[in-house]
Amino acid sequence: MAKLKSTLPNMLLSLTIICMCAAGVLATVNQQTSGPIALSKAAALENAIKEVTPDFDNSPLDEAYKAVTSDGDSLLIYPATQGGQSVGVAVESFTMNGFGGEIRVIVGFDADGKLLNYSVLQHAETPGLGSKMQEWFRTDKNKQSVIGRSLAEGNLTVTKDGGDVDAITASTITSRAFLQTINRAYSAYRGTDAATGATTETATDATTEATETTETTEEGGENE
Repeated sequence: MAKLKSTLPNMLLSLTIICMCAAGVLATVNQQTSGPIALSKAAALENAIKEVTPDFDNSPLDEAYKAVTSDGDSLLIYPATQGGQSVGVAVESFTMNGFGGEIRVIVGFDADGKLLNYSVLQHAETPGLGSKMQEWFRTDKNKQSVIGRSLAEGNLTVTKDGGDVDAITASTITSRAFLQTINRAYSAYRGTDAATGATTETATDATTEATETTETTEEGGENE
């Protein structure tokens, strides 16, 4: 087979063929991995729901619905039922006001609206500072813990702002943002029926909004 001359048209032809082959390989790999990735994300989200709600025998992912917060955003709510009776909900909440940007949290409430537990799904806060929120606000020390609190009595705020929740040391910005996700979760949940989602917009595909695992990035120290 005669060797192609090193001309511009021939070089462009070779490059085009290489790009087409690479695109074909990437498309095949994406097609083969998209399904397992989606299932993995859904499984991670279901595990997070189990962490923050009482035992349930329904499928919260399949029965998810959307509810509007007091500031007009829509949040996904995953109802937990046992024997057809509501035992609580998990609310997927977020804020863009973290020191590093978005903070995404799933919050569990019982049927009476008491905060049962939470799990930080995603953040970009400072390692060793803001990243402590995963455990800080469930630690039974001074006024750190938010577990067991009833938001029917009012929003959660840090002591520096006149509230009764101790902020993470040197991470007031992160602490304010974290508590905002909790308050937003409750504001979406409080006006809905935990079992039916009445007065809300039904989620069309909850599993496609499964969240990613926690991600962190390095950055400078936080300011008070």
